[in-house]
Amino acid sequence: MNAHMNILGAGPAITVQDLGRPGHIATGLSRGGAADRLALFEAAALLGSTQVLAGLEMAGMGGKFSFSSPTRIALTGAPMQAQLDGSPLRWHASHWVQPGQVLSIASAQKGVYGYLTPAGGITTPKVLQSRATHLAVGLGDALTAGASLPVGLDPDPSAPASVLPVQDRFSGGVIRLIQGPQTDLFTPDTLAAFLGSSFIRSHIGNRQGIRLDHDGAPFGAEISGQASDLIMPGDIQMTGDGVPYILLCECQTTGGYPRIGTVIDADLAKAAQTPASAQVSFSLLTLNEADAATKPEAGLIQNLRKSVQPLVRQPHDISDLLAYQLISGVIAGDEE
Repeated sequence: MNAHMNILGAGPAITVQDLGRPGHIATGLSRGGAADRLALFEAAALLGSTQVLAGLEMAGMGGKFSFSSPTRIALTGAPMQAQLDGSPLRWHASHWVQPGQVLSIASAQKGVYGYLTPAGGITTPKVLQSRATHLAVGLGDALTAGASLPVGLDPDPSAPASVLPVQDRFSGGVIRLIQGPQTDLFTPDTLAAFLGSSFIRSHIGNRQGIRLDHDGAPFGAEISGQASDLIMPGDIQMTGDGVPYILLCECQTTGGYPRIGTVIDADLAKAAQTPASAQVSFSLLTLNEADAATKPEAGLIQNLRKSVQPLVRQPHDISDLLAYQLISGVIAGDEE
């Protein structure tokens, strides 16, 4: 039996994403995949899956969706306003959706990238062992209204709805980094000024990288003419006019701008989820401190499952409350 997710309405940047395509940098293809990888691990934990599933990544705004078969869904990443047939849904949680019901997801309340993951995963054909859309190189496109995507059947449709408490990574703040290959090319004064500055996440940015603005003098104007070198997500490039950019999942694989540092893996999701106009600053870690702060992805789903809790629905939020059997098992009270 085939099941489908129907896109009834779509925001400007909805794509299918999984963990991307590692191992292709030598051919000029960056990993891509979800801008917030942690959100897909959280979805797997909420849905009881042992592996990460492909889902929809929604940048800034969601859309309207329906499903051809009963399924659970997980809503993770940047909190967005979500409703099912007009009833509000909790974010960072899993929910049941029946055929004919309309799931509406509006704008992000914090952060940038929200995720909608069905319990059976999106099952579009794989290209280079991944279903991820990689807009920078033309692998797939942003989805529009009228699209229909194949999804797997829910392996456990009777599982209870659940919720996962998460720490706020959607508001900017302090981002930790380590020294990069060209950090020593910057003068000590320039590095100190960079670490002591407060930045504003610019409106200029996408899945390739985000620009950071500040009120002070440009950084690193003394550095120029660097040969192109291998670059990767998390690198902080300093452009010729002294403006820093944090590279993200769809960044190019080589570049000549010097890198003042590299965001640690544990804070890449926070960097990607920093919304426009939010403030960020940087803290420089040693390699030992960075290693201690980074949790390997192997075993991450299992660890997240320890924090998953049943989702308790309030009666005033249940639009079909009268359809439930609420008196089964009632007794008179005088039985022996």
